[in-house]
Amino acid sequence: MRALAPWTGLTTLQKEIDRLFERFWEPKWDEFLTLGGEWAPSLDLSETKEALVVKAEVPGIDPKEIEVSLQNQVLTIKGEKKQEKEEKDEHYYRVERSYGAFARSIRLPVPVAGEKVTATFKNGVLMVTLPKTPAARGTTIPVKAE
Repeated sequence: MRALAPWTGLTTLQKEIDRLFERFWEPKWDEFLTLGGEWAPSLDLSETKEALVVKAEVPGIDPKEIEVSLQNQVLTIKGEKKQEKEEKDEHYYRVERSYGAFARSIRLPVPVAGEKVTATFKNGVLMVTLPKTPAARGTTIPVKAE
């Protein structure tokens, strides 16, 4: 039967190509902006019903040296990882750790209550909790059966 209708698979192919191009234009979570500095800490952005949570890996940095700011729904984390003083008679075989200033900014996907943002630091991980505004939380509408 397929020999009589050779073009039947084109509709499926067209749908797949359309889906590919739709995904190409979708915003991606990994499109974080890196501002200045040689390195940028890795971070995760997650969402709960009540808040957005950002976890950034910043090992070896004093929490007092980290600056967290929120402006126009853009969260910015800045700091500097200072290199330890070298010994004159020490010879390195490998140097892989990154040092220097960093700044990481991310546009938040939903509005947050800036006055309620909290930041904590534990075991080299900075956790910033950004409570959503009541409008961003939405409402649940119950469905009644008749």
